[in-house]
Amino acid sequence: MSDCGCDKARKDLEEYLRNEVCKTRHSDITEHLENCPACRDEALVATTLTAVIARACRESAPDELRDQVLARLRGGQAAHH
Repeated sequence: MSDCGCDKARKDLEEYLRNEVCKTRHSDITEHLENCPACRDEALVATTLTAVIARACRESAPDELRDQVLARLRGGQAAHH
């Protein structure tokens, strides 16, 4: 197998991390990441960022903030009627 190169690996990195590339491309990118510290670091940053965002999306807003947002939304809806 030949190394796919930084440009090709980075172009498909997001799809690779979500397992949305064909098996051949997946193998090529995996091989490239094993041999390229810069691309491996970029993949780690993308993976970490995705995990942080996913974790943040599971958290609930504090009750007080939620109530304030809902009250403003209701006030805005009432003004349009």
